[in-house]
Amino acid sequence: MSPRAGRPGPHTLAFVESPVQLLNVLEWAHAHAPGVGLTLVVLSPVDPMTRGQLRRMAELAREEGHEVRWEEARGGAGAPVQTVGGLARLLRRATRIVLGDPFSRYVQLLLTITRARDLVVVDDGTATMEFVGQLARGERLVRWHRKGGRPGPRDLVLAPVSAVARRRLTPGGKRAVEVFTSMPMADTPPGVTVSAHTFAWTRDRFGPPSVTQGADMVGTSLVETGVVDADAYLGAVRSLARTHGARRYFAHRRESTEKLHRLAVETGLEIVRPELPLELIARRGPIGRTVLSFPSTVVHTLPLALSGTGVRVSVCDIDPAWLTKTASPRAQGFLSNVTDTARDAHHLRTAPAV
Repeated sequence: MSPRAGRPGPHTLAFVESPVQLLNVLEWAHAHAPGVGLTLVVLSPVDPMTRGQLRRMAELAREEGHEVRWEEARGGAGAPVQTVGGLARLLRRATRIVLGDPFSRYVQLLLTITRARDLVVVDDGTATMEFVGQLARGERLVRWHRKGGRPGPRDLVLAPVSAVARRRLTPGGKRAVEVFTSMPMADTPPGVTVSAHTFAWTRDRFGPPSVTQGADMVGTSLVETGVVDADAYLGAVRSLARTHGARRYFAHRRESTEKLHRLAVETGLEIVRPELPLELIARRGPIGRTVLSFPSTVVHTLPLALSGTGVRVSVCDIDPAWLTKTASPRAQGFLSNVTDTARDAHHLRTAPAV
């Protein structure tokens, strides 16, 4: 059990927009600021599934002794102005900022206000790999699945904000930047400190899980983000479930209800909508002896969270034929890199889809 926070220290302000980001802030605090309370600001999205997981994670953060401030950051046309105005004082007196999504326009706007000299980026899944690479190459910050597309009107309007945020996230002078990650980093920008995220808090707090026979599958939102064709994805899931005897399908929080209903009807899988990030669900158990996943964050995080349990994670490659016509030219290379680096780091097996 990790030590409960409460000792005063440098004022740390953390911004999160997803349950995984909140989990990774708790992991960072456990590893680098044990016993020190921080103020955790939830910039709440509108999606009910995400909001529910965030509320459960906020409860865990409070149990660890951290202050949680819930902001209805997207609750209407005037919400952004009200949220930013309400956070301005906290931003100006914070000495350290911890954030989970440097691509977020909301977070980028908040970074233009802060005077903090100590910035920490915690994992936001595989997007962290792309962020560090873009920072090293001096590129503008663009999510990987949008790379290659032309900037829209909103991108052009917010370009100055993004440019300032990028400068804030570049170390120099008295400004320090740390990346707390479980992802492999091929290119690290000069001056950026990379520290290992091993899911120590998760392993201390939960489990070990009971392990069942058979396999579980992990869902992905690649269809919802326009990267993978829906019919192709359904066929791959059906084939994997049949080949490996999978019984449950852990849905990604962004997967659509329509797609999940179709999966349940056509594959016979039990659809599970987790109330917490999958790393915590798996650690609490029960979990299948084999976990099947397409290229995603969990092929890097689950082997760490489930270390020593005997559970094996297998990854299924994305066939280029599954990609949509509108998928970013960057998509296939990025997804292949996620898979290849996970195989190298965690010795994962490949699960053929056919």
